[in-house]
Amino acid sequence: MKIVMDLHVHSIASGHAYSTIKEIARAAAEKGLQAVAITDHGPAMPGGPHGYYFGNLKSVPKELYGVRILRGVEANLMDIEGKLDLAPRFMKHLDLVSAGFHSDCFPPGGSMEVHTRALVNAIAGGLVDIIVHPGNPQFRMDPEKVVRAAKEHHVALEINNSSLTGSRKGSLDVCPQIAEVAARYGIMVSLGSDSHWADTVGELEAALELVLGAGIKPENILNTSMERLEEFLAIRQAKRPKGKKMSAVYTKPKNSKL
Repeated sequence: MKIVMDLHVHSIASGHAYSTIKEIARAAAEKGLQAVAITDHGPAMPGGPHGYYFGNLKSVPKELYGVRILRGVEANLMDIEGKLDLAPRFMKHLDLVSAGFHSDCFPPGGSMEVHTRALVNAIAGGLVDIIVHPGNPQFRMDPEKVVRAAKEHHVALEINNSSLTGSRKGSLDVCPQIAEVAARYGIMVSLGSDSHWADTVGELEAALELVLGAGIKPENILNTSMERLEEFLAIRQAKRPKGKKMSAVYTKPKNSKL
């Protein structure tokens, strides 16, 4: 089984990452990847880019160095309703919408019920394709309820390689539980390096080992096939809300002029 893409990578636009999109694409090509998703943080993250950045990602070539460039975002969950921090007019043109908890945008330390409701509501809202690092121990949730929601709405859950190799301490205890439930329900999972430096693009070994050990089948891992990803994204695109319904899943970040 071959991993052909990395679906969670940050460029210098995130404010705390250090490589350009060209540098990321070149690194991906050198590692034999077919695609890479540029998923910079949403506007509510300190140092994150303005919404205009995401609206203008159309100016980035769809392919660099033979690598497909997926234009995406790692949006921030903002409240228990599962609302996100990127305005719909910017989000609707993206190839991939990922979202997750970050302590600068959603205060940690809440109850499992609060975190679970926020994730389930974000999944049901229709804009999110992938929930990133759901195993973050700062935001403990009910894996059974979240996986069931992901199954119902055809949303993928991420196993984040960075969580398993040093960041978000405590994830090693939580991520295997999520993977085991994901395997039981047969949902799609995504592997992401969460790279903030070009040299670490495609580093997915720990995540891959975990999902295979949990019994997740290769055909349920998005990263193993461009055709599988395209099919998944086509289904997700059809499920996204349209018109006024999109505004129901957006919360304007504080001090935003958007």
